[in-house]
Amino acid sequence: MTAIAQTAFSHQANGSLVVVQDGKVLGSSLIGQNFDDPKYFWGRISASTPAYNAASSSGSNLGPLNQALLQQVKGRIAALKAVDPGNKAPIPVDLVTSSASGLDPHISMAAAYYQLSRVAKARGMRVDDVRRIVEKNTQDRLGGLLGEPVVNVLGVNLALDEYKK
Repeated sequence: MTAIAQTAFSHQANGSLVVVQDGKVLGSSLIGQNFDDPKYFWGRISASTPAYNAASSSGSNLGPLNQALLQQVKGRIAALKAVDPGNKAPIPVDLVTSSASGLDPHISMAAAYYQLSRVAKARGMRVDDVRRIVEKNTQDRLGGLLGEPVVNVLGVNLALDEYKK
């Protein structure tokens, strides 16, 4: 089985690592990472300890009435508003909650669009240019039918770093 995986799906079998030209591993396209700089898109909150640790993948198991969950959500809302005080749009739920695994590398299109103006301003870019980069890094529905289109946060942030005006 290992030989088949290494032959047919070597990238996935080896962790779907994202490697830059100098050979440095920046992360995995399958596991989220913490981005908190305003010039980057932010992903979902991680429920694992330490954050984004695949060895301790799990959801928070906090119910909707749990005060700890409420405090986490309020903290993330405050952080999003502090970094982009002019943004009056509703904050998408995936920017203030963790996924079931706590490792999700993707955000919804709504979450990406919510962050467009902040990222563009922080980078001195036009919003339309940032939107085009987001759209180029959008993954369609699974099989064209299941789920919703999503944006890989690491992928879009790397594309932004490579952008030349």
